[in-house]
Amino acid sequence: MRKPISILRDSFLYFVLYSVIGWCYEVALEVFIYRWGFTNRGVLWGPYCPVYGFGMLIFIFTIYPIIKDKPLKKRLMYIPAVFVGCGVVATAVELIASYICEAIFGSWPWQTYADYSINFQARIALSPSIRFGLGGVLLLYLVQPLLERCAAKTKNSILNAAAVILALLMLADCIRTFAF
Repeated sequence: MRKPISILRDSFLYFVLYSVIGWCYEVALEVFIYRWGFTNRGVLWGPYCPVYGFGMLIFIFTIYPIIKDKPLKKRLMYIPAVFVGCGVVATAVELIASYICEAIFGSWPWQTYADYSINFQARIALSPSIRFGLGGVLLLYLVQPLLERCAAKTKNSILNAAAVILALLMLADCIRTFAF
């Protein structure tokens, strides 16, 4: 059985990694699909979008156990449920995050959702919800098992050091963002 501190450490590392992946996804959409040009898509200074990290942690703790360690045939049968679950969870996280960002910053970074024909107050929209469902399937079926194997092969001292360094960097970024 894993110790609670290693679960906390690994969860934080997953949070950071998925926040960075989310930031890369947002920037790639902006630069290569919409061709608006580059802007920092996060609310913090660094290259990460915490809303993606929080969303993925929720996926990992609520949806991933359904497929984790199951035979391939059984995991594949759950793809539709995982897709719907990820889409619903991510949409709920995004809606809550929009209200939090509006309370703190006066707006939220994805107000362009008003351009989608099916949206709610430009906070959530059907098209991104579908993409979040697809992304959740991809990340839970391919990326998360790979990350778990890599973490299992990495020394605890390295994982601990990485977690401390990243926590300090994110703390400094939060102080810089919210205090100035």
